[in-house]
Amino acid sequence: MRRSVSGSPAAPQGEGHAGPLRGVASTRVAAMATSREQRGSVRTAVVWDALEAALEGRTLDVVDIGGGTGGFAVRLAESGHRVRVVDPSPDALASLSRRAREADLEVVGLQGDVTDLVEVVGAGSADVVLCHGVLEVVDPVLALVNIRQVLRPDGLLSLVVGQRHAAVLARAMAGHFQQARNLLDGRQPVDARTGRRFTAAELEALLAAAGFTTSAVHAVRVFTDLVPSALVDLEPGAAAALVELERAVADRPEYLPLATQVHLLASR
Repeated sequence: MRRSVSGSPAAPQGEGHAGPLRGVASTRVAAMATSREQRGSVRTAVVWDALEAALEGRTLDVVDIGGGTGGFAVRLAESGHRVRVVDPSPDALASLSRRAREADLEVVGLQGDVTDLVEVVGAGSADVVLCHGVLEVVDPVLALVNIRQVLRPDGLLSLVVGQRHAAVLARAMAGHFQQARNLLDGRQPVDARTGRRFTAAELEALLAAAGFTTSAVHAVRVFTDLVPSALVDLEPGAAAALVELERAVADRPEYLPLATQVHLLASR
């Protein structure tokens, strides 16, 4: 199912007589939204740095697999790229439509997943494919084969995947010792929702076997998931300082085992 989603900002609502309590509620809602935005920017800053550097100065055809509500897609469309989002969830695509409409942008939403990716978007139709947080819950070999088919020659894959060493540590610290033990060897998914976790070496091997050449590996969320959210939300300047710290260690291999996620850029 194909949806072309575009639009313009919503019309202004009629003004009313907002009382003091309504004003307080609005302030709280705005503060919560700001906090969510700060946490989101901290989690994705390293990935955005790498993507923007790789795509700079070009207008490209981008496919975002599992792109959901458009966190990456809308920003890429704002930069002038032609973006299609492939997601199995109609609800996510509806949210994407609203988000694109509010930003007065055109993004194409397509219902599907990695198993029918070639049929949904077409072979050789993309310059860039984003596969963020998807490989954990699908057949990774099939996914990479299909991604390579939809990429043009020299096309770029941006891959973000949960990293096993950090997952083992996080589950052990939470008291989930059997889950931590099961994750050590990575042969079985943690559960149906969480899926598998990978090491950077395993990912590079999977990419090579599928015909990709890895050009960059980044540690993502080395510290972010260990820092109390209240500190990031309430301490002035904390979010910006944490982003700079994450950037400082993103390319240092000794910190890679501590990263919640690993980001790889690979070419076809």
